[in-house]
Amino acid sequence: MVGRAGREYQEFAAARGAHLFRTACLLTGGDWHLAEDLVQETLAKMYCSWRRINRDSSPVAYANTVLTRTFLSHRRRRSSTERPSDRMPDRAGRSDDAELRLTLLEGLARLSAKDRAVLVLRYWEDRSVEETAEVLRVSPGAVRTQSLRALRRLRAVLGDQLAELAPR
Repeated sequence: MVGRAGREYQEFAAARGAHLFRTACLLTGGDWHLAEDLVQETLAKMYCSWRRINRDSSPVAYANTVLTRTFLSHRRRRSSTERPSDRMPDRAGRSDDAELRLTLLEGLARLSAKDRAVLVLRYWEDRSVEETAEVLRVSPGAVRTQSLRALRRLRAVLGDQLAELAPR
């Protein structure tokens, strides 16, 4: 792709790549290698259909939808037997709540792929129930139910850790 469309795609990929990677890390439960693969596959799919993507609507939302569907598709494959490590790499964070963030990431990693996807879309990406339903290809009622159940599972997984780390 050359010309204006190619430059627009390159600008989009450069601007959104880090955000897509963070979302992919959350979806994969901290598996950075798989997250990189998912982002690469997402950007490749975006590149192939860039001329058809309506830039008046939101290519950002489209990219997040492609990323989530790519993740869910990967989890359904039989060859998807790798599991994320229970250790997070040492990295400096900008947040004062680094311990809370790590605990939440660890908790997300212990949930199923669908539970992680619904929680990341609803609460990390701050999407509406309807947007989440569209991405996951389920009804809005299913999103509400799955969100409640996934939050309950996350709270059970985290146990007392969350109460100790939550700001007062």
